[in-house]
Amino acid sequence: MTSGTDKAEPTKPESAQDDFSQAEQPEESHASDTNTPKINSIENEASLESSVEPDNGADLGPEEEELRNQLLRAMADNENLRKRTEREVAAAKKYGSFSFVRDLLSSLDNLEKAISLIPEDKDEMGETLKNILIGVDMTGREVASVLERHGISKINPDGEKFDYNLHQAMFEVPTNEVEPGTVVQVVQQGYLLHDRLIRPAMVGVSKAVEPETSASAED
Repeated sequence: MTSGTDKAEPTKPESAQDDFSQAEQPEESHASDTNTPKINSIENEASLESSVEPDNGADLGPEEEELRNQLLRAMADNENLRKRTEREVAAAKKYGSFSFVRDLLSSLDNLEKAISLIPEDKDEMGETLKNILIGVDMTGREVASVLERHGISKINPDGEKFDYNLHQAMFEVPTNEVEPGTVVQVVQQGYLLHDRLIRPAMVGVSKAVEPETSASAED
């Protein structure tokens, strides 16, 4: 019996196996311990960076808010000034000749009167006088063309309804032939520069004739 037991291979005791398994476990636990501090350090760095970065939605201080309001007001004032300047420049281009045309109206009236007095039949006139009248007529037509090209138009409201914005009533004409308030006579023509009135037209306006009552009919 002693010889059989001596030849058998020696078996590892259970205590040795436990020691081997315990020797392998610390390596895994050691690896997990080494990874844990790295993760914690990354989280700490992320929290630190987020605390350092500025918050865009943070409320401004009173001084910064006042400066911001001043900047916005200055920008709004500059925009309003730009728009107002554009309107003034456009109005200056459109109505720049207003005073000049108003001072020229008396000369235009005299020219219109001279043209209206030119007779249609010029055959009996002398050659010199005839040429002068033709030249005056041509000058009047050329002046009218220039005025129209620059936005200057005449107001000749004969037979139109009276408009207090464009006409000035000089007298009333009793008549039943037209409706009351109708322009029946133009004493002096008016002028417009685009849509701005230079001079109103001087006119006579119709009014209704009151019916005459006879005393005999009333008796």
